[in-house]
Amino acid sequence: MPHNDDYALTPSARLDLATLGHLLRDNTRLTLSAEARQRIETCYTYLHERLAQSDTPVYGINTGFGALCNTSISPADRSQLQINLMMSHACGTGAEVPAEIVRLMLLLKAQSLSYGHSGVQLATVQRLLDCYNREILPVVYQQGSLGASGDLAPLAHLCLPLMGLGEVNYQGYRLAAADAFSLFSWTPLTLEAKEGLALLNGTQFMLAYGVHCLLRMQRLLDAADVLGALSLEAFDGRSEPFDERLHRIRPHAGQQVVAQRIRELLSGSELQQQPKKVVQDPYSFRCLPQVHGASRDALAYVQQVLETECNSVTDNPNLFPDDDLILSGGNFHGQPLALALDMLAIATAELGSISERRTYQLLSGQRGLPPFLVAEPGLNSGLMIPQYTAAGIVSENKQLCTPASVDSIVSSNGQEDHVSMGANAATKALRVVGNVEQILAIELLTATQALAFRRPARTSEALEQVLTAFRAKVNFVSRDRVLYPDLQAAVAFVRAYEWV
Repeated sequence: MPHNDDYALTPSARLDLATLGHLLRDNTRLTLSAEARQRIETCYTYLHERLAQSDTPVYGINTGFGALCNTSISPADRSQLQINLMMSHACGTGAEVPAEIVRLMLLLKAQSLSYGHSGVQLATVQRLLDCYNREILPVVYQQGSLGASGDLAPLAHLCLPLMGLGEVNYQGYRLAAADAFSLFSWTPLTLEAKEGLALLNGTQFMLAYGVHCLLRMQRLLDAADVLGALSLEAFDGRSEPFDERLHRIRPHAGQQVVAQRIRELLSGSELQQQPKKVVQDPYSFRCLPQVHGASRDALAYVQQVLETECNSVTDNPNLFPDDDLILSGGNFHGQPLALALDMLAIATAELGSISERRTYQLLSGQRGLPPFLVAEPGLNSGLMIPQYTAAGIVSENKQLCTPASVDSIVSSNGQEDHVSMGANAATKALRVVGNVEQILAIELLTATQALAFRRPARTSEALEQVLTAFRAKVNFVSRDRVLYPDLQAAVAFVRAYEWV
C-alpha cells in the first residue's frame, strides 16, 4: 500500500495515542532515528564488552530463566540459550490475534527496544520494523500470557519469524516465515546474548490490545453522545437536564463535556421548541452527562496509563551503560495495564448498558410512539427483537467485565508467584468494545425509526445530517423484513461515520 512520509521512532520524543492513530491510518513507514540507533548500538556494545570481561551471573544472559535462574550457562551456549528460549516459549493457543493488533505489537516492541536498555542488535530492531512496513505479520495466538514476565507466549510467536521460524500472514496468504522472508532476500537473524529475553519480556500484547481498543473507543464516546441526543429527540425528551448551571455545581470533567455536547447537538431543534407533556425523563435520557461522562473520565485515566507504557522499557534485565550497571527487576509486570484494561471494559460496557435502556424506552409505546415503532403492531413485530439482541449483548458484557486483574496463579515453580492476568483483561476488553459498537448500532436503528414518527417536525441540523447519512444505508422499516442485514449495516455505519 502507498504510505505517507516516514516517521522515525525517537526515544526522546513522546509517542502518544493520537500519533499512533495517525501512523496506523496513514500507513506511515517507520524508521529508527539516529538517536535510537546510537542508543541501541551503545547498549549492545556495552553488554558484550562486559560479558567478555566478567563471568558474574546476570539473569537470562549467562543463567537459565525463571526458576532456573541459578543455573549457569557457558559462553559457548549463550546464543543457543536465546534460541531455545524463543522456541520453548512459542506455545500460544486459541484464536489468532487480529492483524491490526499484531502490527501494533511490532511497532510497540521496536519502540521499547529503541531506548537502548535491552542489549539487542540494531538488526533485530530493524527487522521488526521491516515486518511492520512490509505488513509481514507473524501468526500470534490470543492465549498463553499470564501478564507477568511479560507476554511471553504471544511475544515468542511475534518474534519467532526473526529467526526464520514460525508462520506469518502476508498479502492474504499464510506462509512459513522463512519463505516469506526469502521473497525479500532477508536472512534469518542469529540471536545473541540477552536478545531472546529482550524480545519475550515485555507488555506489548496487552498494550497493543489496549491501544487498539482505546482508538475505537474514542469514536464510540462521540457516537454514544450523538445517539443519546437522537434518542432523546425521538422520545420527546427535555433539554433542561443538560443546562450548564447544573453541571457547574457537580464539575466532573467528562460530565461537563457531555452536557455541552448534548446542548450543541440539540441547538436549533424544532422538536425542543414543542411543549413537553412529561415533567421528567427516565434516567437513561436525563443522566446522559453523568453516565457517559463517567466513562469519558475513566477512559482518560486508561489513556494516561497506555501512553506511559508506550514510552517505557518493559523487558528484563535492563542495562544502563552510562552507569556500568545491569539491573534485574519487574518492569515486565502487567498490573498497571491489567487494572486499566479492566476499567476500559467496564467504562465501555456502561455506554452499552444505558444505550440499551434508551432503545427499550423508544419501543415501549410511550409518548405517542407506536409499540415497537411499526405502523401495524401485531401483524408486524417491528423492532421488538433487535432490543432482545441488545439486551443479550449487554448481559454478555456484564460477564466479560468480571475483572481479570484480581486474579493470579503461581507459575515457574513458584518464582513467578504473582501475575497480572492483563492479557485476559486485554482480550476481554476487545470483545466488549465490539459488543458496544453493535448495541449502539441497534440504538441508531431504533432512534432513526422513531424520529420518522415525529415528522414533519425536525430535529437539529447536526442530528438531521446523521439521520440523512444513515438513511442512505438503511431504509425505514415500514413492515416486517429480514433485519440482520440492517443490523450489520448499522454497526458498519457506527464504526465508519465521522461523529461530531
